[in-house]
Amino acid sequence: MINYQQATKIINKVSLNLPNEKISISDSLNRVCAKNILSPAINPLANNTAFDGFAVLAKETKGLSKKKVKKFKILKTIGAGDNPKINNYQKNSSVEIMTGGIVPKPFDSIIPVEKIKYYPSERKPTHIVVDSEVKKFSFIRFAGEDYNLKDVVVKKGELIQPKHIMALTTLGIRYLYVKKKPKIIFFGTGDEIVDYKKKNISNWQVRNSNNHYITSFGKSLHYQIIDGGVIKDNEQSKLKEKFKKSLKSDIDIFVTSGAISAGKFDFIPELIKELSFKTYFKGVSIKPGRPIMLSKFKRKEKLFFGLPGNPISCAAGFRFFIYPLLRNSLGMLKEKKFKAQLINKYSKLKNFTHFARCLINVNTKGLGELRVLQGQQSHRIESFVKANCWGIFPGGKEQFKSGDIIEWVPLIPSS
Repeated sequence: MINYQQATKIINKVSLNLPNEKISISDSLNRVCAKNILSPAINPLANNTAFDGFAVLAKETKGLSKKKVKKFKILKTIGAGDNPKINNYQKNSSVEIMTGGIVPKPFDSIIPVEKIKYYPSERKPTHIVVDSEVKKFSFIRFAGEDYNLKDVVVKKGELIQPKHIMALTTLGIRYLYVKKKPKIIFFGTGDEIVDYKKKNISNWQVRNSNNHYITSFGKSLHYQIIDGGVIKDNEQSKLKEKFKKSLKSDIDIFVTSGAISAGKFDFIPELIKELSFKTYFKGVSIKPGRPIMLSKFKRKEKLFFGLPGNPISCAAGFRFFIYPLLRNSLGMLKEKKFKAQLINKYSKLKNFTHFARCLINVNTKGLGELRVLQGQQSHRIESFVKANCWGIFPGGKEQFKSGDIIEWVPLIPSS
């Protein structure tokens, strides 16, 4: 058995080499960017105004005051999207211009409409009256101040979100390269597992939750995940044939729950060996989830994860082993862990890393407070439902007291 840190190092080394795909921006939401995307143009394309107002040449307002005013002839009105060209520029003139409108040359400053005085009347003005100096470049949005040519718009490894799509479409970028979605197949195992829809079950039976949790978890992260069903203890040959068939397909990762420990019906390790998988570890000093197993098919870029059968052990295995491997395979940065102050005591096995179901809240001072919930056994689901995060209690320490700083991650990653 290895420790959690050793297992993490192995996961980083055996990640999948997923290929790149070229897709349309319209299909890119929640895909992982495979190459830096550079701006093909500047944005804005030209100087434009931040407010409705009048464009003037700042130097023509020098020395103006309440006692020394000047009239500026109104040449035209420019709206956002209008051609800004001026054919009849003359000294001491102005242009009415709406927010986002292009500022025509030689004008260089904007007087907001709220400060404008009209001549001879507001209804039918021919001029504006300026009674103060205007600072050069007032209320001007400069060409290229948002994006310059070849600026990085989206970095390699970033998850494409609506904010990125805003930038990409603004810049006229139609296509991008993303990482292929990993394809995962999940099998539950065990004679005790029955369909969750079954109303009346015997007290030795358990309704299937692992398949539904893992597939829904994967789908929430936008992976391709297939529910392979439940394999009974006497159906080892059936699972073997399913594996053989899937090894010829585009499945990237095989995942099972149950049948990986050392019991009489724990047939998965031997099956994996027969199928020419190389096992990297079987058993990690963590709780929940100690019997977890990772193997790699010797002849192809395919991985196998064996997760424990208890629901919370299965959930922890996916969250802390498969998910980090998928992030790494997709070229994403390592997930950032948060820190908070523990507000109750917690004790554990000294040499084990514990993933505890916790509640994270923010106190009146704006600081995070972490509470370990009651019912931490791996079969107890109620505490999992009440939790909003996993608290990570590292190996090497038995007792944790109120006030200790603890790392935590959300139950479901946000990205």
